[in-house]
Formats: sequence, C-alpha cells, structure tokens
Amino acid sequence: MKRITALMLIALFVVTGCQTTANKTAGATSEETKVAAEAQTHTGTGTLVIKPISFRKDAYVREAVKQQCNLDGKLAQFIEQYAADQYANIITEGGRIPKNAQVLTVVIEEVVGGGGGAWSGAKAVKVKGTLTKNGKVIGDFMARRYSGGGFFGAYKGTCAIMGRCVRALGSDIAEWLQNPTRHAALGDM
Repeated sequence: MKRITALMLIALFVVTGCQTTANKTAGATSEETKVAAEAQTHTGTGTLVIKPISFRKDAYVREAVKQQCNLDGKLAQFIEQYAADQYANIITEGGRIPKNAQVLTVVIEEVVGGGGGAWSGAKAVKVKGTLTKNGKVIGDFMARRYSGGGFFGAYKGTCAIMGRCVRALGSDIAEWLQNPTRHAALGDM
C-alpha cells in the first residue's frame, strides 16, 4: 500500500511538473497568447520600436530551425513582454518611426544545436543589437544564452529548448534597455 501511494505521488509530481514546465516553455500556444496579452500593459514613458528581427545573412542556421522554431518572432515578443513597463508604447510592426522613439535593431548571429532535443546536446542562440534615437547610437550589445532544456529537458524538442534561450535573451535585452551602454555583453557572453 505504501509503495502504491508513493508511486501515485511520484506520478502526480511528474504530471504537475510537466504541465508547469510546458506552460513555461517558449513555443507553447498559450504562452504566445500570454505574452501578447501582457505586452498590452505598457506603463512607462516614451516609445520603443522593435524592428523585425532577422538572421544574419551569412549565418549557418539549419533551415528546419528557421522554418519551425520562429526564434525571430518569439524573441521580439519576449523583448516586448519584458520591456512593457518601461515604455508607454512599443511598436513591433514595420512602418513609420515616431520622432524621438528609441529604435531597437536585433540580428540573430548564431544558432547552435542539432535536431533531437536534449539528446543532441545543449542549444545556444547568439544575438547582436543596437539601440538608436533620432539616428544616433545610444548603445549596442552582444548576447548569448545556452540551455540543455532544464527539468525534463530530455523530453523537450529542439525548438522548445531554443525557445528557452530566446526567452532568457528577451529578459536580458529588456533589462539592458533600462540602462543601455556601448559594447555590452549580455547573458552567457
């Protein structure tokens, strides 16, 4: 009886842990919805324009990662989410840039990690960014984040693990936006 109770508790822990981990994993549809909803609650001042994030033209990134993982779109969402309280307005669509807006340009420099989730090793995403205002550079940075998938990493796919990297990068960049400096090294640099 004690053994059955112990097994039931372990099973409950695993199921609950998986649900919690799944909710925190970048790439979950509910997570993207949550990010979009939280991004609407801007309370700071000024305007931030996040230019569409792209991959460096000569960067070697597996085509499957580019097509399936949506790292560029997720990174923009996470920057917007984590910087929401710093700006009165954050613009992520292209178009006209308002006068005196801060403009953030981010390029994905490198994506490291093969298919096969955690079984193929740790994943990493490296980005480079510049913040300008009225055409003048306010600050720039290089940032990198690594992940092996965290708890239950062996059960996560490559996109989910890389999603953890871009989530952390979004937080790093938003924190840097509070006090932008030149030649900053963020994350795991």
